[in-house]
Amino acid sequence: MNYEIVICEDASPEREQIREVAEQYATAYPSQLSYHENKVNLGYDGNLRRLVELARGEYVLFMGNDDLLAKGALAAVAAAVRVHADVGVVLRSYDSFYDDPERPVQIFRYFDSESFFPAGTQTIVTFFRRCVFISGMVVRRASAHRHSTNRFDGTLLYQQHLVGQILANENGVYLPQILSHHRLGGTPDFGNSVAEQGRFVPREQTPESSVHFMCGMLRIASDLEQTLGLPVYMPITKDIGNYSYPILSIQADRSIGEFLLYLWQIAKLGFWKVPMFYIYACGLLMLRRSTCDRIIASLKRIKGRAPVLGNVYAGHARNQTGDKGKD
Repeated sequence: MNYEIVICEDASPEREQIREVAEQYATAYPSQLSYHENKVNLGYDGNLRRLVELARGEYVLFMGNDDLLAKGALAAVAAAVRVHADVGVVLRSYDSFYDDPERPVQIFRYFDSESFFPAGTQTIVTFFRRCVFISGMVVRRASAHRHSTNRFDGTLLYQQHLVGQILANENGVYLPQILSHHRLGGTPDFGNSVAEQGRFVPREQTPESSVHFMCGMLRIASDLEQTLGLPVYMPITKDIGNYSYPILSIQADRSIGEFLLYLWQIAKLGFWKVPMFYIYACGLLMLRRSTCDRIIASLKRIKGRAPVLGNVYAGHARNQTGDKGKD
């Protein structure tokens, strides 16, 4: 299998330690690993764009610095893009863990089987929210480079812009295999770059930063509708609302007053129209966040995947002979 590893160090305080480790591997694998350092902190979105510029392969699989690539992930992606026609985006499944990736806390699987998603409105809506978590997401490099822009720097959601633009004309594939392991317990260090300052606070997840995050998501959805001329904004908003538990629960441990204000700010973005928003909000207000987390994790374990909420387009499932049939 032909692949390369590109590391782009974004002016972090640990640069010297990162450089030492990266250069050891680059020396051992000179043809497969390249290490680069940004002169200034580009931020999350700018650094993703820089990685696309530096990569040379046909496809780019993104990974966060604290997450793990699952065993067999590259082979699974390579097989999928060979089997299916004109694949621009591969949507991954993933799990989360604290100390041991062999003991996942929760699995994030959206559909039961490998599925093909033809380019267009429905596929954009399905993939949009499900590509927020970056590790394991795959895009065609040339297409991502073609849609390069700095207009969404500071949103922490550059991949959603890329995915939406690419899927307007290229197909998507969903893989039920776990492609990445998400490490829990850390606090993202966003807010250092110029674009992120005033929106995010390093080492903290404030209610204001969560509101900024959701505003950025809806801003990208609105831009997709305007630039592509496709009716994606309202379906995306409904899909986000149906699965809005994570963005609500992230602030649920604050005081009741702070949390109620946060709920009101999120509701005003348009989510007050979505019934599931109220179910999550009431659940978090009446029960502890830990209890709600356990309930949701249990439902996923029973189903083997996330429950289907609302009108979710599931593409065309691939049957046992390798053909694509209607799901």
